[in-house]
Amino acid sequence: MANATSVTTATSGAHAPEQEGRIRRSMRNDKLATGILAAIVAIVMLIVVAMVAYILFQGIGMLFQPGFLTEASRSNGTEGGIAYQLFDSFYLLILTLIISLPISLFGAVFLVEYAPDGPVTKIASTAIETLSSLPSIVVGMFGFLMFSVNFGWGYSLISGAIALTMFNIPILTRVITQALEDVPSSQRDACLAMGLTRWETTLHVLIPAAMPAIVTGVVLSAGRVFGEAAALLFTSGMSSPARLNFFSLNFASPTCAWNIFRPGESLAVHIYKIYGEGSPEAQHIVWGTAAVLMICVLLFNVLSRIAGKALARRMTAE
Repeated sequence: MANATSVTTATSGAHAPEQEGRIRRSMRNDKLATGILAAIVAIVMLIVVAMVAYILFQGIGMLFQPGFLTEASRSNGTEGGIAYQLFDSFYLLILTLIISLPISLFGAVFLVEYAPDGPVTKIASTAIETLSSLPSIVVGMFGFLMFSVNFGWGYSLISGAIALTMFNIPILTRVITQALEDVPSSQRDACLAMGLTRWETTLHVLIPAAMPAIVTGVVLSAGRVFGEAAALLFTSGMSSPARLNFFSLNFASPTCAWNIFRPGESLAVHIYKIYGEGSPEAQHIVWGTAAVLMICVLLFNVLSRIAGKALARRMTAE
């Protein structure tokens, strides 16, 4: 017995340096991997911060120029302000959300709560992924041929909004689907045990419980839509009316600001048009417009986090 104990002790003592060596190598590799990952994150953050800072540095001064945010553009965009482009961007965003949000919500509810596991779900998921991967220029050409030409709408805000909807539906559907799937199944079971139908459970329990994540996804997708340019070049056009009447309710008038069948020019398209013309005297307008667009996208990201956290606290009573 004593011999066996001594052999075991000797064996443990012999393996101790080897184990310590493996531990030191593991710790060294862990520190190396942590340093590499931290360096990658730092480089990415540095690139993003540098890009944002450069754009704001070049264009922030234009925001304080009198009339830049309140006057219409003149001389094909090389003079004046960006008031109409700013309005058209938000108007296009609102129209896009009005169209895409109900479709995405009902589509996500169907996929999560009603669609059986099988070919239907797989085909729908594949279609959503395919739609989200289409190049924006292709979507713009499709929108031009379908809505502007075949439907006879020409360059119009509604054509642009429907084209943007094709981008937004896959994003919102994935976000809402994930939000509904994250709701604990115990809530579903409890509602069904109380005699509620599946639709009543979805409407009164699941959607309110998933609302913080849904709102966050909607606001983030709004930032994606707000900065789109390629699809709008073919659908909504590259110009706004020389004069818009915001107090007119004659929706057939080309000068009515609320007319969805009039052409419109977003901030991103305005940047593309002016920069493509290569006018040196208009470069300050390009940078000013880019700064406004950047600030709006940053605000969308900040608001999404604030709204999501506020709704989460309200829903969980924290």
